[in-house]
Amino acid sequence: MLDFFKYLTAAVMTVISVWRFPAVWYGDAHRRALWGGYAGFAVALWLYTPAVMELVDRIPVIDLSALLRHFASTAAVIAVLTYVATSYGKTTEADVPRHVAVSRWVARASYKAGAIGVTLLTILFFTVVDRRTQSESFLSDHAGEPGAAIYMTVFYFFPLVTTAVCGYQWTRASRQAEATPMRIGLGLMGVSMWMGLIHTMARIAIIWSGVILSLGHSVMEKLINITAMWMNLLFILVAVGASIPTTSAAAARWKTWRTLHRLYPLWFDLVKTFPGTSLYPPGSRMAELIHMRVPSDVRLDRWRQDISDACERLRYYAPETLLWAADDAAASHGDPEASHYDPEPAAEAFWIAAALQNARSSKKASSTASDSLKVKPFADTDSEAAWLMRVSKVYATVSEADSRKLLAQAAELESELA
Repeated sequence: MLDFFKYLTAAVMTVISVWRFPAVWYGDAHRRALWGGYAGFAVALWLYTPAVMELVDRIPVIDLSALLRHFASTAAVIAVLTYVATSYGKTTEADVPRHVAVSRWVARASYKAGAIGVTLLTILFFTVVDRRTQSESFLSDHAGEPGAAIYMTVFYFFPLVTTAVCGYQWTRASRQAEATPMRIGLGLMGVSMWMGLIHTMARIAIIWSGVILSLGHSVMEKLINITAMWMNLLFILVAVGASIPTTSAAAARWKTWRTLHRLYPLWFDLVKTFPGTSLYPPGSRMAELIHMRVPSDVRLDRWRQDISDACERLRYYAPETLLWAADDAAASHGDPEASHYDPEPAAEAFWIAAALQNARSSKKASSTASDSLKVKPFADTDSEAAWLMRVSKVYATVSEADSRKLLAQAAELESELA
C-alpha cells in the first residue's frame, strides 16, 4: 500500500509539473519559481519509488538515490521559498510588512544556505554515513548510526524552515483571499505545510531516538513508514490546494485548445497555400497543438488573424459570382447539431474551399479582387472564434470535386450575366 502511494504522489506531482511547464518559457519569475518547486518535488518523489531506486542503484555508488533525492528536495525547497517571496509583488522598502520582509530575507538567504547545505550533505554522505552495503530504506537501514543522523538533520533543516514560512504565509493569505477557490486552495496548502512541519520534526525526533535509545530496525521501520504515509498525504494536499484556484484557468485553456483543434483544417490549408501569412511554417495538427512557443490564447488570436488575412488574398482568386454559387450550395447543406440551420457559415466554407481550389491551380491571381465576405459584428475574439469553428466544420467536409463543381456553377452564372 505504501508503494502505491509513493507512485501516486509522484505521478500527481509530475502531472502538475507538466501542466505548469509553459511558465518556463513565457511565465514571470513568480510562476517559474512555482514550477521549479513542483518539478523538484516530482523528481524527489520518483527517486523515492522502488522502481526508480532500483534503476539508480545500478550506478556503482552505494545509496546514490538517497543523495539525489535530497538534492532534488533541497532545490524544490529553495524554489518554493522564492515563490512565496515573489507572491507579494514589488513594494517600496517603507511599505514592506514584517512578515513579507522576513519571507524575502529567507528566500535570499536560501540560495547561499542551499549551496552550503548541498556541499555539506555531499561531504557527510561520503565520509560519516556508513555505506558499506546498499540499503533498501535509507532511514531504517541506517537507524542508530550517528553519522546518518547528522546527515539527515542537516537535510531536514531546509524543510523545517520552508514549512514554517509557507505554513504561516499561506494560512494568513487564505484568510484574506476574497475568491472562494483561492481561499480554499491556500487553506489546503497552509494545512499541508503545518503537516510538513510536524512531519519534519517527527522525523528528526525518530532519527535521534534511534541513536540515543538504540531502537531496533523493526521499530524504526514502523515509525518511518507512518511518517512516510503522512508525507504522501501532505503532498496530495499541496497538489489539490494548488490546483483548485486554477480550475477556471484550466477550463479556459481546454476551451482554447479545443477551438484550435477544430480550426486546424481551415487554418492549415490557408497558410499552406499562402506562405508568409503565418509567422512560422505550419506543422502537423499534433505538433501545432502541443508546442510551447506561445500561449494557446495568443496562438488562437494569431490563427484568427491568419485566416482573415488569407481570405483577403483569396478574393483575387474567387470569381465575382462565387459567393452566389456558395449561397446556393449552402442552402442544401444542413447542420445536424444545430437547433436551427444557419447557411451563412456553410456558404463561407464553400467559398473558401472553391477559391483555394483556384489558388492551388495554375490560374494566376486576378488584378481585381472580388467582393469581400460579409462583415460579421463580432463582439470579441471568442465570438469570432466560435464563428470560424462553424466555418471550419463545414469546410472539412468539402471535397475537391465539390469545389470544382462550385467553380463550374460560378462560371455558368457569370456567363448568364454576360
